[in-house]
Amino acid sequence: MRTVTEHQSFITTLITRPEPVVLPLEQAAGRVLAEDLVAERPLPAFDNSAMDGYAVRASDIAGASAASPVTLPVGADIPAGRVDGPALQPGTAHRIMTGAAMPEGADAVVQVEATDGGTHNVTIHEARDAGKHVRTAGEDVRAGDTVLPAGAVLGPSQLGLIAALGEPAVTVIPPLRVLVLSTGSELVEAGKPLLHGQIHESNGIMLATAVRAAGAVAEQLRFVADNVDEFHEALNSRIDHVDLVITSGGVSAGAYEVVKDALAGQGVEFVKVAMQPGMPQGAGLVHGVPVVTLPGNPVSALVSFEVFLRPALRAAMGLPDTQRTLVRATLTEALDSPARRRQFRRGVLDREAGTVRPIGPPASHFLRWMAAADCLLDIAEDVTHLDAGARVDTWLVS
Repeated sequence: MRTVTEHQSFITTLITRPEPVVLPLEQAAGRVLAEDLVAERPLPAFDNSAMDGYAVRASDIAGASAASPVTLPVGADIPAGRVDGPALQPGTAHRIMTGAAMPEGADAVVQVEATDGGTHNVTIHEARDAGKHVRTAGEDVRAGDTVLPAGAVLGPSQLGLIAALGEPAVTVIPPLRVLVLSTGSELVEAGKPLLHGQIHESNGIMLATAVRAAGAVAEQLRFVADNVDEFHEALNSRIDHVDLVITSGGVSAGAYEVVKDALAGQGVEFVKVAMQPGMPQGAGLVHGVPVVTLPGNPVSALVSFEVFLRPALRAAMGLPDTQRTLVRATLTEALDSPARRRQFRRGVLDREAGTVRPIGPPASHFLRWMAAADCLLDIAEDVTHLDAGARVDTWLVS
């Protein structure tokens, strides 16, 4: 059998980084910078007021105090956005608003609270040093500064900075486009009645949601029957438009394993991985596009996604936290694990106590317990039994 680590490495080599694209800022949230962002202009672009108040020459109010205020005529109003503000003449003040350009000749701002708020003449009760309450050009960013490095994830503050520098778009690593293809003649759409022997399809929405949570873009193609020709037709209709195909079902050793029948010898290698759940796996290239084939049982499919695909997807898109947070926790009860299999058991972690409680049976069809779990217990392949109180590696999955 292939080990979990070997299969992880194989899939990681298949899923490669997409070519950078230029996106408008509105579409770049959560994406990763593909190259250093170098400022083409300073920020602020001009000296401006940090306060609502009065632009003055500091020397004109050097002796101002509560006991000996200084009164100056107000020459002009300068609101934010005014582009034709007149120069400040000696012995005068301009009323100025936060963010407005400092007038030529002014070197300080007196906030309105230190004055009588006059509009024709203003009485100032405090002196100010030159530079007080003035934001100077380039004090935040100078032209030529590298303001964000390649690999930075673009969140609210990063996008705000880019916009403030006047850039309408940015070069990023785009999200991978993933096709989630669910096979099985027994599958029926949720909301429709079932005949005996049919089940409602669940892997599609589950895996597509996992793909999106990993930072990629997912589309679903469901209800592909267990027919090789129909499978090829469905796959070929979409494969040229995506970066990765994930299938679920049809990879075991039965008589109607449509994915295995269709893709064996066509670029996809089908293997057994020494793990539980999720032993039957497949991966390879079809028409140059990575195809990863997961088991059909829902818990097997989702655990396989967590183990093999989530890390590879995030790494290819340059996203951080490629691995789930790993903690060592104390088992609240004993459990058994199959020999020579790396087992992933569902569990609930008590973070405060540092303990983990296994929940549900280990079999791969118990989806209810997967939904109730917030972690996976990672039990090494050479361990067959753990007593209550043993320490175990635990992946936080929610």
